[in-house]
Amino acid sequence: MRLLLLGGPKFLGRAIIDAALERGHELTLFNRGVTEPGLYPEVDRIVGDRDGGLDGLGGRAWDAAVDTSGYLPRRVAASAGLLADAVAHYVFVSSISVYASFAEVVDEDSPLAVLSEEGSEDVGRDYGALKALCEQEVERALPGRWTAVRAGLIVGPYDPTGRFTYWPHRVARGGDVLVPGPAWRPIQLVDVRDLAAWIVAAAEKRLPGPYNATGPATMGAVVDAARRVTGASARAVEVDDAFLADQEVGEWMELPLWVDTRNPDWRHFLGVDTTRATAAGLTFRPLDDTVAGALAGAEPVGGVGLTPERERALLHAWWARSPGVGAHG
Repeated sequence: MRLLLLGGPKFLGRAIIDAALERGHELTLFNRGVTEPGLYPEVDRIVGDRDGGLDGLGGRAWDAAVDTSGYLPRRVAASAGLLADAVAHYVFVSSISVYASFAEVVDEDSPLAVLSEEGSEDVGRDYGALKALCEQEVERALPGRWTAVRAGLIVGPYDPTGRFTYWPHRVARGGDVLVPGPAWRPIQLVDVRDLAAWIVAAAEKRLPGPYNATGPATMGAVVDAARRVTGASARAVEVDDAFLADQEVGEWMELPLWVDTRNPDWRHFLGVDTTRATAAGLTFRPLDDTVAGALAGAEPVGGVGLTPERERALLHAWWARSPGVGAHG
């Protein structure tokens, strides 16, 4: 298969390149050439820009395109429109954030988010709504010949966000670890290597329509896997949503993987229905492999996760609130 990748080889793109080459596909990369330019010297490259610099794509043809770098509808409309007659199938990497609400468990037919104001291109504020509109542009350009990969939290080697990576590195330091409880608290994530392999398969099979692409886990399972992989003697101190909210702990970034489930609009954010994707072949490696990949190939990111000082203060506040527990349970 001749495969075109729109986006750089930083994280998901890198894993897609590895998966495509492993399957023996002929690959072309289209990006600005600024991310890891020395990687994959054997792969065909087109240097360009999604914002008015698509000319290099003209006069070429591929069996499929995978778009990992589309955030603004007008740019996705330009690339999808240009490639409509040049590719047989278009795989667009979207997000589970496209949904309007997580008050109930969502599936691919659930209502989608809308812009906060008409014409907004504020990715920080309207990320999900913009991704939903990007999907619509792909559908408009290639009706029946597109896949929307509504990815959840992508984790593993070369993760630049630090959101999952915080946990393996924190557990590796040992000691008392503040964890949003209870241990069976459901979360969802997907190893970048599993997602990439499935994306390449989706291009091969020309899977139609949207798919929620993420997988099941629990907070306790993440901590336990990190303990096994690192051999650390870290002890999880489980705290509840009310305490974290009272202490003004920031959801998702200050305390990664934590969303206050008392907020009805976000109650099932980490519990979307993934039946369609798993039926179409999405599989998940053991969590220990994902933890090991993050430890070996991804570093903590400044500003993501609790600082040691903040964590200690929170632990002392928790123990003061629960005097029967104490620092050593």
